[in-house]
Amino acid sequence: MKQLDRRQVLAGASAVFGCFSLSASDARTGLRLFLPATGAVGDPTPRTLVVLQLSGGNDGLSTVVPYGDDVYNRSRTATRIDGKDVLRIDGYRGLHPELKKLKSVYDQGQLAIVEGCGYPEPIRSHFRSMEVWHTAQARGRSAGEGWIGKLCDAAYGKESTAEFVVHIGASAPYSVYSVSHPAIAFATPEGYRWVSTDRDDLKAYRASSEKSEGSHDGRAVLDRLRGVLAEAQESSIKIRRAAAGYKPKAEYPQDEFGNSLRAAAAVIDARIGTRVLSVELGGFDSHNNQRNQHDDRMRRLDAGLGAFLEDLRGTSAGDHVVVVAFSEFGRRVKENGSGGTDHGVAAPMFVAGTKVHGGLHGKHPSMTDLKDGDLVHTTDFRSVYGTLIDEWLGVDSSKVLDARYPRLAIV
Repeated sequence: MKQLDRRQVLAGASAVFGCFSLSASDARTGLRLFLPATGAVGDPTPRTLVVLQLSGGNDGLSTVVPYGDDVYNRSRTATRIDGKDVLRIDGYRGLHPELKKLKSVYDQGQLAIVEGCGYPEPIRSHFRSMEVWHTAQARGRSAGEGWIGKLCDAAYGKESTAEFVVHIGASAPYSVYSVSHPAIAFATPEGYRWVSTDRDDLKAYRASSEKSEGSHDGRAVLDRLRGVLAEAQESSIKIRRAAAGYKPKAEYPQDEFGNSLRAAAAVIDARIGTRVLSVELGGFDSHNNQRNQHDDRMRRLDAGLGAFLEDLRGTSAGDHVVVVAFSEFGRRVKENGSGGTDHGVAAPMFVAGTKVHGGLHGKHPSMTDLKDGDLVHTTDFRSVYGTLIDEWLGVDSSKVLDARYPRLAIV
């Protein structure tokens, strides 16, 4: 009889309930997501990292705008943001005019802008570049687990953990992939249910049900199955109860991104042992008529993330949360002929929270010293990862990133 353990149960939502469901091994990503064992919560207010992925290649020059640079102003017409419209940081740069809430967070010293983030030998393919960001390795998935998965390994070894990693969204990123410390993933807390990930498990259940109650093999299989289902049900109850009982202090936008961040705040407030939360805002791949599309994405980013930071500010849980936002690459300096910009390289990362050392970090890439029309990165993104792993989560970053990168004074 096939041996069954908790790693063969997926934290997702059953299609029977009309909810989101994932397979055990996603054919496109090869991602496996499992239900971790329930463990002791430990510190009632553990430090938490929220990883926000801006998918599609966010135009960094339209996010942190170098309005004072003549090259920027000459290179762009349809996507150019005038100096009179930006939310000025200094005489050279300012935030996109829709980022009003984040500008307020910046003015309070709780938003760090790390300029010129990228990596050597950059890749302009969405999927391959995202693999580099997800694994923190130039080889991408061939290097093994995602960087968040490796973080779990470094923090806990082979020990079982509580709901250490939670992804909220329709498609879990490879960054959370781990063999020994799988992530919980769901689109909405209400739709979070257990589901078996292997037809052989169902066969085992049926076969064991047909065995005599006195059969040792039958009892053993049933005991394992009952234990797995109990763990799955307990975890889903925790998440759904946290979301149902949560009363936010801020008004979240009623869209997918806002709902995901509201659920993230509920999980954090519930103190169930989650240390890393993953969320995503997509729609940044705009090669034509970019201005309206990007303005909308900046509006959504500001409304959702601004509400999340406002909601947690002043709470004990909120003081233990840091958010890091990234995109797989930036955009070229010059516009294309369709009122948009094509895949580029360097772009800013955001780090936000009440314990963040806000302001500008790193160095803005040169607008004249370009490579193939692209900005040249000035900060390796793994310096941001490494600093947060070492300084915020208290884990040895070299065990996660397989190297040490210069630290930044961001926390």
